[in-house]
Amino acid sequence: MKRRRNLLVYILVILLLITTGAILAANSIINKATEGKLYSEVQKIPYNKTGLLLGTSKLLANGKLNPFYSNRIAAAVELIRAGKIKYLVISGDNSRKDYNEPQQMKEDLIQQGVDSTRLYLDYAGFRTFDSMIRLKEIFGQKKVTVISQPFHNERAIYIASRYGIDAIGFNAKDVTDKAGFKVQVREKFARVKVFIDALTDKQPKFLGEKVVIPE
Repeated sequence: MKRRRNLLVYILVILLLITTGAILAANSIINKATEGKLYSEVQKIPYNKTGLLLGTSKLLANGKLNPFYSNRIAAAVELIRAGKIKYLVISGDNSRKDYNEPQQMKEDLIQQGVDSTRLYLDYAGFRTFDSMIRLKEIFGQKKVTVISQPFHNERAIYIASRYGIDAIGFNAKDVTDKAGFKVQVREKFARVKVFIDALTDKQPKFLGEKVVIPE
């Protein structure tokens, strides 16, 4: 019994070391690959015809406004008003009839005075991976400004670079409370998943008909 217990502990330690190593390696690679590609000041970011707003839920589980959501909306409005993008693809989850991230974001952007004819909705952005691939394959964009929090922009930009998309990021204000900490923890594992997706030749859940974004 003692030998079995010792073996189990040994296996758990090895798995912990492998997981920790994978997280550290993935984080380091993504951080280094995206240096100089993130902007927090609208005056300094270069112009791109198209922006990509990555979706998230408007409300938290407790019914309060999700600060990740509101900060992304504010960042997208700032970018559009400054003339740093002309069109905006809003990519998010619409896997249920009662849950539609892109439509909700569109409505809130319009309330902020954004021209609805500049907005394009991607209803199958179930993951950041799907959003980036669909941006190229469905919306025909090979150059883009990604709009999300800094950590999310880094991962999105790295994914873009692997698939021939020239991407930069405009940083929405980050969240530093308890909710922000939980998201940061999940992000570490999401970065490892980026490399697993590459090794397994992962494909988007859906593709579909192409959407033309004018010049």
